[in-house]
Amino acid sequence: MRTKEYNLLLKKLDKNSPVPYELLLSADPSKELVDEYLPTSDVFIVIQQKETVGVIVLFPLTIDTVEIKNVAVKAALQGQGIGSFLIENAIQAAQQKAIKSMIIGTANSSTSQLYLYQKLGFELMEIKKISLLTTMLNLFLRMVSKQNICWFWRKY
Repeated sequence: MRTKEYNLLLKKLDKNSPVPYELLLSADPSKELVDEYLPTSDVFIVIQQKETVGVIVLFPLTIDTVEIKNVAVKAALQGQGIGSFLIENAIQAAQQKAIKSMIIGTANSSTSQLYLYQKLGFELMEIKKISLLTTMLNLFLRMVSKQNICWFWRKY
């Protein structure tokens, strides 16, 4: 799918496509974590001027619910509508597969993401206190401070 507004091309990756790890790792803490959810997920990239500038990963939770596991845009291009483009197109792709709801979680300190998700029709579902260190199962023994995770959902 193309859009004239940003001259963007959306492409669904197949299982043999190269994985845009640089982008994915800007939103997730480790390659191992990403590799856990990729095999069963739908991955879409955004291409602008022959360069991958964004990625979104849809992970099936149930027969009619998916989680946006990862959404990332190149740092230099953030705030230009590419994230909205990714999420809006992910919603359309999910609806075509008879998905009825979508969830996404983000740290409560990520105010721009909190705003974006609500702007795109997601509603706050819950705020969960977690330790990211526990969530990562001590992956690489990274020291991460405690944060609250805000979970949003959108029903169709």
